[in-house]
Amino acid sequence: MSHITAVTALPTFPAAKDCDPVQLGWMQGSPPPVDKRIQFQDTTSYRFPQVRWSFAHQRQLVPTVVVAQGHALPLSTSAHGLPDIQYTAMGGQGGGNWTNMMEATYTDALLVMHKGHVLFEHYNGVMTPATQHIAMSVSKSFMGMMAACLVAQGQLDETQRVGHYVPELAASGFGDATVRQVMDMTTGIDYTENYADPQAEVWNHMRAGGVMPRPAVYTGPAHFYDYLPMVRKLGEHGEKFTYRTANTDVLGWILARVTGQRTEDMLSQKIWQPMGAEKDAYYSVDSIGTAFTGGGLNTTLRDLARFGELLRNHGRVGSTQVLPEAAVRDTFAGADPARFAQNGPPTLPGWSYRNMWWVSHNPHGAIMARGVHGQNIYIDPKADMVIARYASHPIAANIGNDPHTLPAYHAMGLALLGSYS
Repeated sequence: MSHITAVTALPTFPAAKDCDPVQLGWMQGSPPPVDKRIQFQDTTSYRFPQVRWSFAHQRQLVPTVVVAQGHALPLSTSAHGLPDIQYTAMGGQGGGNWTNMMEATYTDALLVMHKGHVLFEHYNGVMTPATQHIAMSVSKSFMGMMAACLVAQGQLDETQRVGHYVPELAASGFGDATVRQVMDMTTGIDYTENYADPQAEVWNHMRAGGVMPRPAVYTGPAHFYDYLPMVRKLGEHGEKFTYRTANTDVLGWILARVTGQRTEDMLSQKIWQPMGAEKDAYYSVDSIGTAFTGGGLNTTLRDLARFGELLRNHGRVGSTQVLPEAAVRDTFAGADPARFAQNGPPTLPGWSYRNMWWVSHNPHGAIMARGVHGQNIYIDPKADMVIARYASHPIAANIGNDPHTLPAYHAMGLALLGSYS
């Protein structure tokens, strides 16, 4: 399959089974022993293996705001069991079965749906069906879909300049970019997002929003709306895909202006309540209560799967059209793979990026929502399959996950087509 490609060797970390947060005793006791405490300001919450606890406990670490659920719609369980699969990891290094994939990628929770029914549901460590886990950049795909809906409904002009909707950004690097260029991350801005580089601009962005600790003496921007106008232009807009979290926070600002709603209320009204979420979600927020749209959404695993199922069903829940079908269709169609290839991850050859979703263009027409450390929604429309996954991989970039998850997901789609079609 096209996902199989050469990958570089990765550092060695303790096996997932050897760093279970419950077995390690993180944050247990009243109070927890000093050497078992995880806190935000001292950065322990973003160290491995402590992240195996903190990714499921963000509300104990940072300020948050609720995305309210309404009337829950139950998920049904399939009468079938999960098919056995075998996969080969990218580069031919390792592989195995579904259990091997989960262990190799530090899976915290994973759910597989087929034709609208739950085939498989697994929780590890501190995760439970009621636990909200941070979605990281899967958050972007919620924001991109809300924007695509507003475009389809004629409330948002994707050809309009950012500065038209947010005058505060007119003089910034985003000012003369179109909304579409923001939605597809083809803006030309002076912003780097290499998580392995402590000097990357993404860390300044996170510190401004208070979602990463600030140094003891900090004189930088106080919140997201302070930071975004400071981003400068670099190059031309529209020429190539370059993944940058700042685009999503700009899009969040635009949507707030267009709708007159706060992000958490917009998501609750447009998606969370209509799709029948069973639990509230929540966003981490900055010092003035602005939701971190680029990576601060926290949800249960089941509700993450519900969102994937909503898109697999062309925006419908039962007979109710929750999302405009045109917005969903536009997302699955993707964008220009040639523009994506210039800066896309090496594990995603032939893919593109549309409405803040990753589009495979593979024979199954699969799309993904992806977040650092292994957060995923994977939708395979040909196999009628949705996979939702939360993880705490020690490597932020998905080079740590893709070599196992992508071949395993595709193998599961093939197996479902063969077994239960």
